[in-house]
Amino acid sequence: MATINPTQSLYKKYKLTAVAENYLLAIYNLKEQGRKATLTELADELRNMPVSEGLGTSLPSVAAMIRRMSKDNLLAMTANKEVRLSFDGEQLAEGMVRRHRLAERMVTDLLGLELHKAHIEAHRLEHAISPEVETKIEQALGNPTTCPFGHRIPGTAYKPPSANLITLDCANVEEIYIVSGIPEEDQKLLEYLVDSNFLPGTSFTVQEAAHFKGVITLNVEGRSVVFGYKVASRVWIYKKE
Repeated sequence: MATINPTQSLYKKYKLTAVAENYLLAIYNLKEQGRKATLTELADELRNMPVSEGLGTSLPSVAAMIRRMSKDNLLAMTANKEVRLSFDGEQLAEGMVRRHRLAERMVTDLLGLELHKAHIEAHRLEHAISPEVETKIEQALGNPTTCPFGHRIPGTAYKPPSANLITLDCANVEEIYIVSGIPEEDQKLLEYLVDSNFLPGTSFTVQEAAHFKGVITLNVEGRSVVFGYKVASRVWIYKKE
C-alpha cells in the first residue's frame, strides 16, 4: 500500500503544536473542497472546529499564526493573498488529515460512537496518535480508504466512486444520485443527516431545485429531505449508472 505518512524526522524537525496542526488540517480541508485558503476562508474553517481546540479565529489572530508558520517554512502567502502549503507543510497536513479520519473510523466502527459525535472525538485523539499506533488502528479497521463521512483517507488505495463527482447544488431534477461525501463539522446537521438516512452510499432523487427559494428538496427512500444551497454545495454526489 502506498503511504505518504510524514517521517519521524519530519515530526521531530517541526515539533508542531496542536494549534499549528489544526491550521494545517484547515488549509488542507479548504484545498480539498476547492476553496481558496484566504485569511477569511481560513478563519471561517477554523470556527468549525470544536471550541475545546482553543483556536483564535479573528482575522488578526489568524494572520499572526500564518506569519509564524510562514517563518517556519510550512506555508507561504501568494501575491493574491492565498495561503499555500510548502512541500513539508503538505506532508504534515496529509498526515494530520489521515490521523483525524482514521480516528473517526475508529470511534464509530470499533467503539460504536454515534456518527454525529465522531468529528469532535477525532479532534481530541488526532494530536496524540503516534505513527506506530496509527498503523495499528489502520490494520484493526481493515485498511479503510474513507472516513465515515465518505472523505478520502490520505495514504490509502482510495479510488473515487465515480470520475464525475459533483456537489449537490449542481444536481438535476429527477436524476438518481448516490451520496459520496457529507459535511462533518456541524453536529446538528449530522443528526439531521442520520435521521434522514442521507449518508454515503444512499441513493436519492431531486424533487425540486428551487434556487429562488434557496433550497433543494430531495426524495430519500420515500421521504422529503430539504437542504439550503450553502449546505448542498458541500455535499458530494455522483449519478447512479
